Amino acid sequence: MFEVKLDDEEGRIRALERLEILDTDEDSAFENVATLVRQVFRMPMSGVSLIDRRRHWFKARRGIGEQEFARELSFCSRTIDQSSALLISDARTDSLYADHPFVVGEPNIVSYAGVPLTTPDGYNIGSLCVMGTSPRDFTPDEVDILSSFARILIDSIELRQTASSDVLTGTMNRRAWMMRAKSELRRAARYGHPASLAILDIDKFKSVNDAWGHPAGDIVIAALANLTMDMVRDSDLFGRLGGEEFALLMPETSQEQAAILAERLRSSFEHLPLDIKKGAPIACTVSIGVTTVGGEDDTLEEMLERADQALYRAKRDGRNRVVFSDE
Repeated sequence: MFEVKLDDEEGRIRALERLEILDTDEDSAFENVATLVRQVFRMPMSGVSLIDRRRHWFKARRGIGEQEFARELSFCSRTIDQSSALLISDARTDSLYADHPFVVGEPNIVSYAGVPLTTPDGYNIGSLCVMGTSPRDFTPDEVDILSSFARILIDSIELRQTASSDVLTGTMNRRAWMMRAKSELRRAARYGHPASLAILDIDKFKSVNDAWGHPAGDIVIAALANLTMDMVRDSDLFGRLGGEEFALLMPETSQEQAAILAERLRSSFEHLPLDIKKGAPIACTVSIGVTTVGGEDDTLEEMLERADQALYRAKRDGRNRVVFSDE
């Protein structure tokens, strides 16, 4: 059994971010578990909770109105501070919760049972919980049931994270990138922060495959992916949309900052010797279309369309260049 790391908040946050699940769309697997838990315990409220630095956010919830609220209001925030279940039979008589706004007011929580969602590397990223509006004791067998459901959720999260990677390049695949990019744009809109998006496409890629074969094409694709991942920040989201096309979402990045990075990527790839195992290394170039977020109502699909149009103009005007959507 692994050791639960309760005194490493930075490591816990990194583990949560690595799983790329916070602020993602509704998922039937999590919704089904929340439903089953509520039915098994015959309690009105259940939730799959994730806790970041400041927020309690429900990945799935039943009988609960708000999807997120401040961490200091969260019962589950106390759950992740321990390695075993948190059980509250009657919050009205608990000195920590008797005056809690969720106890004295809506949703009038009285009883609570929560178990941590613990990653394989020992970090509590959230909890699975049930809540009721009347006093209730919880048996050891019930805690075991809740813990079993929690393990199922963690296994599902880990499997989905593995399945989100592109096999050839190790980057996010299209589905995973779209999901994470939408979440990041929602966060940018919430706080009014800038963000920029780039689409990268290898120039004359078909001629590489025709001249040297598909294994050579794979080497070129992987080379662009590796170069980009080495140059971007941990907070940037880089994924393969398909074929020789990639997308890069840059949070907290203005147009001017995006222009600098895109030009560095273009120039570095142009001068990168590509060993395709056919004798002397070859050289390839990349065209890049870039756009910036256009306000809180801007969608990922609209940004992709603008970046794609900019990429088309880069190709039309001679390739091996960076073009912005507002040019």
